[in-house]
Amino acid sequence: MTRRIRGPSVRRLRTLRFDASGSINLQCRHGSSTAKNLSVFEFLDFDNQSQDRHEYVAGRIFAMTGGTMRHNRVSGNVFRALSGILDGTPCQVFINDMKLHVQAADSVYYPDVMVYCGSALAGDGKLVSDASLLVEVSSESTAEIDRREKLSSYRKLPSLKAYWIVSQTERRVEMHSRDDLGRWQAVVYEAGEKLPDVGLLGQELSLDTFTAARI
Repeated sequence: MTRRIRGPSVRRLRTLRFDASGSINLQCRHGSSTAKNLSVFEFLDFDNQSQDRHEYVAGRIFAMTGGTMRHNRVSGNVFRALSGILDGTPCQVFINDMKLHVQAADSVYYPDVMVYCGSALAGDGKLVSDASLLVEVSSESTAEIDRREKLSSYRKLPSLKAYWIVSQTERRVEMHSRDDLGRWQAVVYEAGEKLPDVGLLGQELSLDTFTAARI
């Protein structure tokens, strides 16, 4: 059943930050600290040299945890579905390892799946600054950040047409989309339903083609 939704409140998470000596401190995501904030350029230099992935929000660095088998399976299903539809178009589909810089939100994220329709990228590129469609495969530990912090940041991208929050435990997609007047709406789609085109895919997409086969 399709229905409109409201997001929950934000929960505190923890983040990595550098103090004045260059050491890393563990802080609450929304807590205050005297530790030095990094610029986005310092963060990119740090993240490019690190073996682990991190996200950046207004000077703070968040260590990312590895995904579960179910998370990887659902992300892969979304990637394959979108790649099949967009093959032969100017748009490119990326999964997991491409960074997105949201300049207006002073943030850098690693979306689970991203559709980029901008100018051609160098083969060794690791960062884009716009996207047409963003997808996060959500879990209990990330749902509130996906629905609040990331939603707020992603909506600041002028190029973004839609943001999908895909459940990895049930056939459910929370779709945030922008209409022709620039207004955002949020609708939940469930098993058996189709996601509407938002001026990007050229067709509807069955939710069942990429949501969890086993829950």
